[in-house]
Amino acid sequence: MKGVIALALKEMVEEKYGAATWKRALAAAGLEKEPLILPISDVDDETVLKIVSGVCQTAGVSVAQIADAFGSYWVDVYAQRHYPSYFRRAKDARAFLQMVDSIHTEVTQNMRNARPPHFRYAWKDPNTLEMLYLSHRGLIDFVAGLAKAVGAHYGETLIVTKSGPDRILIRFH
Repeated sequence: MKGVIALALKEMVEEKYGAATWKRALAAAGLEKEPLILPISDVDDETVLKIVSGVCQTAGVSVAQIADAFGSYWVDVYAQRHYPSYFRRAKDARAFLQMVDSIHTEVTQNMRNARPPHFRYAWKDPNTLEMLYLSHRGLIDFVAGLAKAVGAHYGETLIVTKSGPDRILIRFH
């Protein structure tokens, strides 16, 4: 995955749990020293997943809790600093979430070796959107956390539930 994700994860962990937790998470992931990561670097998926596991272990939280915290950090802090124009394109969470696939395509189109996740959408009823997550990474908890954070960003309360290992249901009120 692209380094931008790992960098945002590091920032979030250090801000929320402290720099010592980040260092312990790296050690738990089997990393003797912190790797040099640039935003467009290719970071091995397994390495990032091991770091996430290490964060959960050292901070005493679940993957879903880390995913929710990461979603909030990404939407409220990191993306506002680096990608604010995408949020200005949408008037509400419904519109933004339906743009996620095209945003991933646009952001990564000039990045070598980019393998962004893709999303497909299906309306189950006028207020329930199913997002199908197409990726080998298995980060559906992070998709759910990001969707919740998008709702909060737009001042909306969304009910987000995993309905399978590759899909979430989002209920708009």
